[in-house]
Amino acid sequence: MDQLLLDTLRVVALPTTTNFRGVTVREVALFQGEYGWGEFSPFLEYDYAESAPWLACAIEAATQPKPKLYRTHVSVNGTIPALNDPADLERVIDSFPAVKTFKVKVGTIVSEDLHRLDVVRTLRPTAAIRLDVNGLWSVEEAESFMKLAGEIEYVEQPCATLEELRELKKRVDVKIVGDEVLRKARDPFAIDLADAIDYLMLKVQPLGGIKRAHAIAEHHQLPVVVSSALESAVGINYGLAFAASFEEMNFDCGLGTGSLLAKNVADLPIVDGKIQISDVVPNFEGLDVSADRYEWWKNRIMRTAELLK
Repeated sequence: MDQLLLDTLRVVALPTTTNFRGVTVREVALFQGEYGWGEFSPFLEYDYAESAPWLACAIEAATQPKPKLYRTHVSVNGTIPALNDPADLERVIDSFPAVKTFKVKVGTIVSEDLHRLDVVRTLRPTAAIRLDVNGLWSVEEAESFMKLAGEIEYVEQPCATLEELRELKKRVDVKIVGDEVLRKARDPFAIDLADAIDYLMLKVQPLGGIKRAHAIAEHHQLPVVVSSALESAVGINYGLAFAASFEEMNFDCGLGTGSLLAKNVADLPIVDGKIQISDVVPNFEGLDVSADRYEWWKNRIMRTAELLK
């Protein structure tokens, strides 16, 4: 890890608007290089090995020029956390103006999951619906839910393993997207995705940056959709650049999650269902973490960097 990058390190705490996968405050580390700011924000429970691709991406963002971009704006989907109160759901839905697709977190209690889908469909009746399960279902649970869910665009990581996904594909006609099965693999180039998934979910930080994520996509030769990992505006902007670096992008991307943060280092508004790629200059006012949290993140970065050598 270059000392010049460490010298620019800032660590911020960004409160969320709601509990999202157990997160109510999102801590992220940012540092500046020749080509702008990079973000390192693996979730707190990730070990150094799992965090290493995230750091490689942050270094790439700060020190390498962006690839050729095929568009200046990226269409995004709305992301609906596992909420149940209709007023809360309406507030979140309204934070995604004019988006044409919603990805809904499901996989816990069937009745609550179906209620969540009903609220989204009532408030945005023309929107396409995606399901995000984070691998929580068995094959039987996934098959059963698909019969109840109505029309959906795709289901993201319905089951945890490739074997389960292959079995599910034999039973249902719904398109299946692979997320954790790819980004949590020890070697994403080595796994065999044949007959298991239809589309790849690509998240630029967990996959090690734009160059490596493109190589993974080219290796597997499947249609791709780009999403975020609940990053700050710095990380989201790099994800937008990643999405725009594909000549073809046929899906609304999951890069609108800034709407789930109560505070951010910059504003990337959703306008007519799209976000514009920009040169983000972070505003850190009132967002810096305490001195001990700063040292925790600095130590984490230095230990993770040892794995990149």
